[in-house]
Amino acid sequence: MLSIGLTGGIAAGKSLVGKRLAELGAVLIDADLLAREVVAPGTAGLAEIRQTFGAELISGEGELNRARLGELIFSDQSKREKLNAIVHPKVRARAAELRAEAGREAIIVQDIPLLVETGQGANFHLVIVVDAADELRVARMVTLRGLSEAEAQDRLRAQASRQERLSVADIVLDNNGTEAELLSQIDEVWENRLQPFNHNLLLRQRAKRCGPAVLSPADPRWPEIADRLASRIMLACGDQAVGVDHIGSTSIPGLDAKDVIDLQLRVRSLEIADQLAPALAAAGFPALEGDWRDTPKSFDPDPEHWLKRLHGNADPGQQVNLHVRVDGSAGANYALAFRDWLRADTEMKERYLQEKRRLAELHANDANTGGYAEAKEPWFTEVAEPGLAAWLARAN
Repeated sequence: MLSIGLTGGIAAGKSLVGKRLAELGAVLIDADLLAREVVAPGTAGLAEIRQTFGAELISGEGELNRARLGELIFSDQSKREKLNAIVHPKVRARAAELRAEAGREAIIVQDIPLLVETGQGANFHLVIVVDAADELRVARMVTLRGLSEAEAQDRLRAQASRQERLSVADIVLDNNGTEAELLSQIDEVWENRLQPFNHNLLLRQRAKRCGPAVLSPADPRWPEIADRLASRIMLACGDQAVGVDHIGSTSIPGLDAKDVIDLQLRVRSLEIADQLAPALAAAGFPALEGDWRDTPKSFDPDPEHWLKRLHGNADPGQQVNLHVRVDGSAGANYALAFRDWLRADTEMKERYLQEKRRLAELHANDANTGGYAEAKEPWFTEVAEPGLAAWLARAN
């Protein structure tokens, strides 16, 4: 089951996206509809609202006066927080019931307007953000909803900023253009990312990879992507995880790299690593078969100290290598030390970049990245090991 969080600022076009995904086959769980359901006449939710905000918010027919409630909360953050404390837990509980009722093969899309504000991003395999410029959203609220410009601005300020939403997005759908353009984006995402991702999840397999090592210019978004993935991994592992680290070339600012996020999950033993494999697979990070170990380094030549478990990811939209290592092991310590060294030593970072570029060109016609990775080992032995040892000696 693939779980998608769908969000966007007010009047960004989120409802249209949810509707289209449902037409394509997703199971849509609309938080706005659930929010109405949990405060319907006769519910505990409505009784709590009456007790908190007063009987004047309840009509003669026993229904919630939504217009009056909106006026009350959009201009007062403390009252908005009180309302959220009443409604959100009930909405989440009902959403969980609906998720449980969906089939194992379903793609679940949860439409959550306040996903960012309530910190729910890590609960989903992917977060889709529908984006539109603030001025366009204000114009839509004035034209289509009959709000004054001041009222529209109040509603914008009551939500997360556009940048805050974009920072949690795995997928951004641009709704600054026409409806047809937005629908085209949705269809492409469904066909090329959501359906393959769900297929890989069901089979507990890594997304397909092919082709040689291609270096991309350093992308300032890589650390942000790594943080999102790390949050999902930590949530899946619970207290069995010591920590998740962003390692490898994408963790070093200014260093060109393959667009592959390397993460290190540190655990207390390899037995725990094996126990966590099903939870990681369900979170989108299936284990790769085989006896995995890092290449032993001269400072600790014992091969047993370099054992690890290796996971890929099921999402075809972003390649990930997840190295599961014992906390404090030679392999875990080396990954962190090498990262920190290149972050601190600009000259060595440049030398490594030149070697990466040379080998990428040498292996440009390979069917996969195996030859490129293997060809880097002599550089690590002859250049990186003594250089890192010297840097650590100076640092200590």
